[in-house]
Amino acid sequence: MSALNDTPVDTLSFEAARDELVRVVAELEQGAPTLEHSLALWERGEALAARCDEWLLGAKRRLEAARASAADETTGGES
Repeated sequence: MSALNDTPVDTLSFEAARDELVRVVAELEQGAPTLEHSLALWERGEALAARCDEWLLGAKRRLEAARASAADETTGGES
């Protein structure tokens, strides 16, 4: 069974991308049957890792915005 999935990476949730990335890494560690398959796994893994990074960066930005908003409310919006 191959970890390769045809679902476009940019449509995956963080959890789906992370879970598939774990499967891709496991398959790469076991050794793919051909060089071409190994390269396809590697490319998919890179795309999945980038997708996870996008989600994490977005979450970080949301947290920072929420903290800034809470700080503004606490200080009455004064700078």
